Amino acid sequence: MANRPRRRRGFFVRRRGFPGGNDYLDRPPRKKLPIGKMKQGIFILPSLLTLTGTFFSFYAIICAIHGRFVMSGALIIIAAFFDGIDGRVARLTKTTTRFGLELDSLADVISFGVAPAVLIYLWALSPYGRIGWVGAFVFVACGALRLARFNVQSGTIDSRRFNGLPIPAAAVMIATTVLFFDEIGLKAQDFMTPLLILTYFISFLMVSSVKFHAFKDLTLVKQKPFSSTVAFVLILALIAAAHKVVLFLFISVYVISGPVLTLILYIRGKKLAKETSPSEEAVEAKPT
Repeated sequence: MANRPRRRRGFFVRRRGFPGGNDYLDRPPRKKLPIGKMKQGIFILPSLLTLTGTFFSFYAIICAIHGRFVMSGALIIIAAFFDGIDGRVARLTKTTTRFGLELDSLADVISFGVAPAVLIYLWALSPYGRIGWVGAFVFVACGALRLARFNVQSGTIDSRRFNGLPIPAAAVMIATTVLFFDEIGLKAQDFMTPLLILTYFISFLMVSSVKFHAFKDLTLVKQKPFSSTVAFVLILALIAAAHKVVLFLFISVYVISGPVLTLILYIRGKKLAKETSPSEEAVEAKPT
């Protein structure tokens, strides 16, 4: 019996034969990940960013103990960067939790309270002895009080302004001061008294009622995106050209802007009160 020629089947021809009529080459359906597990994976991201900032600040303490003050100041600035993005990441991913808020506050005490206090004490205040370490302790205590007050007042005050100097800004002020002195060749021993006054001044600004801009109102950026982009590029160019000096100047202007803003708000409030209050003639003209 003659063999019949076998009919070749094309390579890309779909083969059938699976139960249910499914094609052989069809991709199996993906397993759907439960929403609960997805959220658990997202919740860990802000906490990891917070702990990363804490790691850099703890290493900043180690560097300050070993006399590497410039490295310590740079690490505190890096910790401030991570502190700035962890909250935004949590809000963007809608994973803001009470646990994250408490962890962030505890980490801020270490990153922006203890680390800059150790740095400023070992760098400039240690020759003062008791007055020096008391100044460092006052900085830590005021920073902790500032965080506690912020947690209590959160949601009850104007979110566009901070009530008191934020503790990350106070820590960056100390860190950039160390970098600025190193850049222009100044010695901390020659400016111990001004640095002691600066430490106390920043400490009391944190627990004061002085208003500071929170930079949460981005109306100007939305209205003029091109000009904002150009300004951002210029700021980056300045930081790249002389980052130690520029960062010090930026944070100094921010610290000074608080008392200036508070004074402007006070003058505006008095003017508004005079305009809304009835004049003496109108009061006398009222029938009794």
